[in-house]
Amino acid sequence: MPDLSFFLPGSGWAASGAGAMLEINLDAIAANYRLLNTRTDNAICAAVVKADAYGLGAHRVAPILEQAGANTFFVAHLEEGVRLRSYIAPTAHIFVLHGPMPGTQAEFTRHDLLPVLNSMEQVAGWHAHAGKTGNPLPAALQVDTGMSRFGLSDADVATLEANPDLLDGIDTKLVMSHLACADTPTNPANAMQRDHLRAMAARLPAAPLALSASSGIFLGPDYHFDLVRPGAALYGLAPNDDASNPLRPTVRLGARIVQRRTINAGDGVGYGLTWRAAGPRRIATLGIGYADGFLRHGADGEGCAWLGDYRLPILGRISMDSTTIDVSDVPENVLAQATHVDMIGPRRSVDDVARSAGTIGYEVLTALGSRFHRAYLTQVA
Repeated sequence: MPDLSFFLPGSGWAASGAGAMLEINLDAIAANYRLLNTRTDNAICAAVVKADAYGLGAHRVAPILEQAGANTFFVAHLEEGVRLRSYIAPTAHIFVLHGPMPGTQAEFTRHDLLPVLNSMEQVAGWHAHAGKTGNPLPAALQVDTGMSRFGLSDADVATLEANPDLLDGIDTKLVMSHLACADTPTNPANAMQRDHLRAMAARLPAAPLALSASSGIFLGPDYHFDLVRPGAALYGLAPNDDASNPLRPTVRLGARIVQRRTINAGDGVGYGLTWRAAGPRRIATLGIGYADGFLRHGADGEGCAWLGDYRLPILGRISMDSTTIDVSDVPENVLAQATHVDMIGPRRSVDDVARSAGTIGYEVLTALGSRFHRAYLTQVA
């Protein structure tokens, strides 16, 4: 008999009327942070909570990470940093990866946020702002070691080395970069970027160094430097495909069974009638669709739901608010008791869903929408 106790009576699921429920295990997130922290030697283990903690709710996730030992956080945008400041201790450090947009420098100091300066324009803006305040202001410098995305170029670093006054008033707290291929441990680009960071940092003011995010941590101590900044790994995503995932899953997504019916040979299912029954089948319609962030691509191939140990293939196209599955293999007495099926759960991870959709777990997590009833599990007071 499958476990039908997922949606606990106290969760509010039954009364919510929501078509699906997202269970977020805060204790698992904290355990993942502690595991990552043990792997980073003497490096500070920060926590990335951008994109609303990868869609799981920074207002609940960040305090749990803080209780687990995190004191340094990274977000992408100024607005995320402002919100995060109200969730965590005033002594916590918050870095904003995209740095200060023109005219926003005062907001950073008002909310005690640390900008990551990615360009000469941002360096000049922060330099000017520090001059107005009359005090040195903290910031990180990001350098581009080969990803061609964010960061100061070699030419920019040469300019700063030749003109150190351009950094007057900037208290460099961190020199950082980002690995492009960390999820492929054997890729030679990893070592090239590591060495490039060392060379670029030697031409800048002395400061702690940071290179690795989640996957980079698993490349070993030579990539840890002084600070690591895991994001996806906190939320249970596999750091690479070369080894089993040592991280705990942190989410479970269950969809409500809204309707069941029996169809006959030749009957089509869903928009475009792209799937047709070869014989009589029992099917169920679920209250979850692409408007909830459950990805449409690839769902009618490898896509499935689970009820205990019963695999339930997705039939046809996912609709905006609904998904149809084949429940023919489930005994009727079991199905009669079921109120939901797992879309993400013990038998199907976030990474599994991503592979079926031809994407990555990051996209699956951050796409999960706001219509779910959410339940946060924790034993931490």
